[in-house]
Amino acid sequence: MGNQETGALLRRLRRERGWTQRQVAERLGVSAQAVSKWERDQGIPDVGLLPHLAKIFGVSVEGLLDGGLATAAPDGGNMKRLRFYVCPDCGNILTSSSGGQLSCCGRKLEPLEAACADAEHAVTVQEVETDWYITFRHPMEKGHFIRFAACVTPDRLLLVRLYPEQGGEVRIPQLRGGGKLYLCCSRHGLFAAELP
Repeated sequence: MGNQETGALLRRLRRERGWTQRQVAERLGVSAQAVSKWERDQGIPDVGLLPHLAKIFGVSVEGLLDGGLATAAPDGGNMKRLRFYVCPDCGNILTSSSGGQLSCCGRKLEPLEAACADAEHAVTVQEVETDWYITFRHPMEKGHFIRFAACVTPDRLLLVRLYPEQGGEVRIPQLRGGGKLYLCCSRHGLFAAELP
């Protein structure tokens, strides 16, 4: 943890929110002089304060320790680079189309790697009116089920969360432009199949 980088980062984060050093100090239960020292690189926050400091500024503890926040290259997002993430603790589903570092429940999440759908995760896609009717033979039990089905086209994402008590089917509105269908198995990960 470099004093200069951390001090400059703390000052920048405080100013972005329009807070005074006294307001930051009150949120942390320390003196305004302590905050001033941190920002002037004459000291560093106590390790026990880092999680609370990260929370009030909405950044990671790692970012505070590094003295900088990793920013993704501004590309406006690209659906061809869409990544899915699932929190192993709470089951939260997150997506990203331009990289970045995602976390949930205090864990850094790694993107799921999509495999081609195998026999156990095969799907049948039929056109019904203006929807795709997708069926699969996968078990939908509490410990082993399909978490979500997602349709990805060059400009859209439609994600449907599934639950163990549901049947092995989902109906998704047809999206123009072709695309991929993703199914996420709670045990075996992410599988991809082409849409008609």
